[in-house]
Amino acid sequence: MSVEIIDGTTITSFVEDDEAFSASVSDLFAQLDVNKDGLLSYTEMVEELRRLRVMETHFGVDVKRDAEEVARVYESLFEQFDHDMNGSVDEDEFKKETKKMMLAMANGLGSLPVQMALEHDSLLLKAVKREYSYAASHNNLLANAA
Repeated sequence: MSVEIIDGTTITSFVEDDEAFSASVSDLFAQLDVNKDGLLSYTEMVEELRRLRVMETHFGVDVKRDAEEVARVYESLFEQFDHDMNGSVDEDEFKKETKKMMLAMANGLGSLPVQMALEHDSLLLKAVKREYSYAASHNNLLANAA
């Protein structure tokens, strides 16, 4: 886990960088696709949701949730990704929904920076690292021009 400063622009810039975003989403998809069939099953998606503790915390504090409520939320999230409703999520569906979710998060954050604990290898941390890399290369160009 890493504590970083992030704002909506960091996320939007990352999503709009199609090469960086696509590569990152493809990497995540490959990690989640345990059986390597090119599709995410409900079980594979739920494992990631459990790892992220989507329903088990409230502002970082553990909260006991009703198992049926958690199952309904997980099913709803899976259905959100499964655009063609065929019972599995392909990489294109995964990328499109991930993009929508990240842009919604960027919109919610706005332009004011916030300090956030980010999971190692999360898409948000990759967005921050991309921004740091861009800033460092931009500063090097300015220094060389001077």
